[in-house]
Amino acid sequence: MEMVLSNLKLNHVAKVQKITATDSVLTKKLLSMGILKGVDVVVTKKSVLGDPIEVTIRGYNLSLRKDEASKIVVED
Repeated sequence: MEMVLSNLKLNHVAKVQKITATDSVLTKKLLSMGILKGVDVVVTKKSVLGDPIEVTIRGYNLSLRKDEASKIVVED
């Protein structure tokens, strides 16, 4: 079973493995924000209902919707 970014626990470091979005616009958006294979990502904050989440990637904080984060496969 693949682990996705939206299910990652707070302050847990993982590496991006792939983006599974079928929408090319979303894929390009995520890639342009620096979400590339092999990059470390940390979930730093989650809202009360879990949407959106804030991650730290490449030295900056990024807020993602839960459905966007669920398209990013990560590995410990």
